[in-house]
Amino acid sequence: MQDWCSTGHELLDKALGGGYESEVVTTLYGPSGSGKTNLCMVALVATVLNGKKVVFIDPEGGFSITRLSQILPDFKKYLDQVLLLKPMNFEEQKKTLEQRKNIIEQLRKNQSLPVRILTEMSNVLASGIWLQSMSVSGESISISGAGFTNEDVVNYVDNLKKSKLFTDVNLIGTQKAGSGKVVTYQFTLTCRAKAS
Repeated sequence: MQDWCSTGHELLDKALGGGYESEVVTTLYGPSGSGKTNLCMVALVATVLNGKKVVFIDPEGGFSITRLSQILPDFKKYLDQVLLLKPMNFEEQKKTLEQRKNIIEQLRKNQSLPVRILTEMSNVLASGIWLQSMSVSGESISISGAGFTNEDVVNYVDNLKKSKLFTDVNLIGTQKAGSGKVVTYQFTLTCRAKAS
């Protein structure tokens, strides 16, 4: 039976079939500012809270004690469970990048549908939109979320329709919600993912 490490996000754990695979190197990739380091730090916290140790390789210097303390205020009592590696010289950086490149190429070859769905969801997410839940059953996807404006919701639906991965995009409905000065537009939609 496979042992999994929680990502710290229930939805992402579910999409990955249980979380990150334990005892293997997991590499997250994406453009600068897309949240890779935050995902890693949340997974680090979930792992140390489960009593396990973490090796965190940070070749770009993105690891922040300040950010870690925001996620886990009493982080100091878990530091003995974290090994932070910061390769600094050119040879170490080159070796790390080559390893990442090989892993990324392998991931692209073996990308499963849930990973493709999450990647594309991230790519088409419109500004002012956040997803609250997503369920995937085979190729059928149900999403609920919120936007700051109705236009944000419409832009998100349009982005899904333009995507090469999603088809049969159907906005079930939107509902204005809020208290005081904060107003959001709750929405539900369904779509299908193309298997290939």
